[in-house]
Amino acid sequence: MPNAEPNPNAEPNPNAEPNPNAEPSHDARTASEPLRIGLLGAARISPAAIIRPAQALGHRLVAVGARDLARAQAYAAEHGIERAYGSYEEVLADGDVDVVYNGLPNGLHGPLNLAAIASRKHVLGEKPFASNATEAAQVRQAAQASGLVVVEAFHYQYHPLMLRVEELLDAGEIGEITHAEIDMIMPSPDPADPRWSYPLAGGSLMDVGCYGLHLARFLGRWLGGEPRLASATAVESEANPGVDADLIARLSYPSGATAVMHSGMLSPTLSFAFRLTGTRGSIQAPAFVLPMNDDRLIISVDQRGFLGRTRRRTRTERMGTTPTFQYQLAAFAAAVRSGAPLRTDLDDAVTQMAFIDATYEAAGMTPRPRSQWNGSGSTGA
Repeated sequence: MPNAEPNPNAEPNPNAEPNPNAEPSHDARTASEPLRIGLLGAARISPAAIIRPAQALGHRLVAVGARDLARAQAYAAEHGIERAYGSYEEVLADGDVDVVYNGLPNGLHGPLNLAAIASRKHVLGEKPFASNATEAAQVRQAAQASGLVVVEAFHYQYHPLMLRVEELLDAGEIGEITHAEIDMIMPSPDPADPRWSYPLAGGSLMDVGCYGLHLARFLGRWLGGEPRLASATAVESEANPGVDADLIARLSYPSGATAVMHSGMLSPTLSFAFRLTGTRGSIQAPAFVLPMNDDRLIISVDQRGFLGRTRRRTRTERMGTTPTFQYQLAAFAAAVRSGAPLRTDLDDAVTQMAFIDATYEAAGMTPRPRSQWNGSGSTGA
């Protein structure tokens, strides 16, 4: 397969055949009209996750809202956002905003997603979708009733790296998958970081482990269905009761394959990697969540050679360093403007949160509580 990466900047093809399975268009505007984006929170992740992708794709950054107006104004000036507000509600009330990006702390994902839906805004919401499965189901119900596009931002799914993994597995390149190892580990955040806050739905599983569980669930497509949680163990933060600093989940599949997912916020280095072992070889991705940092797929396959001897041969494919977030935003814009299908849906978001809740319970911990946010903008970024 050539290593050329698809162009996320490409214009829609007017001669393309219509998709009979696509949902009706959610927006009366033309497919090429820029999104008008409002940001909830002056978040650290936003420059990579939404600001630079929007600028690259020609979308408008209309507004940003934060608890502190001065902070929002400084953030807007730094990043070329048209206007700033001192609350999230003002962003939602802005009639020029048609899409909201929710990059707030985890505990505010569910409440502010619901508030955005009530304000008739499409939502690109950071993972996790909500604080727990019950709240996720409420967001799903509101989104389905509204007809708006509401998406959990598992951006890694939109990169050519994951599309190539699909191709390899569909082709049986490594035979039957027997085991998956997934690492989602990172250095410790600052002690005051919301990821250490139980009321704000913090924890290693909520922050980075959710990617690992999502990938493990995604692999069920080739392994007979969704995985079953065999066991889980966690290391609780000494300074932050109820928050997992480290967690290991062990999974099994209907096919008999197994998986181990490790999430943690105690590592001296960052590793967002997976290795899939099959009956004929293996596939490794050193940075599947951030292929813009390392876009390699390392594929080892047993090949029969002279006199019937089997030798394992390894090749590396480069999948391109265009950011995952840019591919995600291109797909989201197509869904908003023309009803194009997305790789993750609302049912997936609820199933994902239920799996996270079950993992916490298996590890002897409590699922995250629903946020006490009351619409005052008193909590969050």
